[in-house]
Amino acid sequence: MRIYTKTGDDGSTGLFGGTRVSKASERVEAYGTVDELNAALGWARAAGQPPEIDRVLERAQEGCFRVGAFLATAPGKDPGIAPLTEADVTPLEQAIDSLEAGLASLKTFILPGGAETAARLHIARTVCRRAERLIVGLAARETLDPVFVRWLNRLGDLLFVQARAANAAAGCADVPWVPQR
Repeated sequence: MRIYTKTGDDGSTGLFGGTRVSKASERVEAYGTVDELNAALGWARAAGQPPEIDRVLERAQEGCFRVGAFLATAPGKDPGIAPLTEADVTPLEQAIDSLEAGLASLKTFILPGGAETAARLHIARTVCRRAERLIVGLAARETLDPVFVRWLNRLGDLLFVQARAANAAAGCADVPWVPQR
């Protein structure tokens, strides 16, 4: 199979199910951003996460492929894979609760960064939030499974907590944002 087909040279792409749409469509922007999130998660994993965090990130990558598959499928068509469910949201919440138990509570915003692994998790978090915003916008115009938004919202929360935990493990304190006055 060739990697190039030339069918997109006119600025269109094919959705699963045969429909062609503009590469600038909201749907393509949404699943493209989910793909970008998946790559950012892989980049965060490449920093050498502890095994328990790496497993959660790997599972999140699999979830990104599932969300992306549904978004890349023409409305009314079935991508032939299992959709995300509330059962996919629960492990994210459990991971958040587990990590937060070992962290100091926050009283202010913190600056993203610190150890390299934490900085990579913060990048993944911001891409996750953008994907979430795009899917919320798309869902205002098309019927989408609302679990996509819940799953991305919780994943963004988890990435934030994972970044804090990565900094704590590296001995980097959270740096509070101090607004200039």
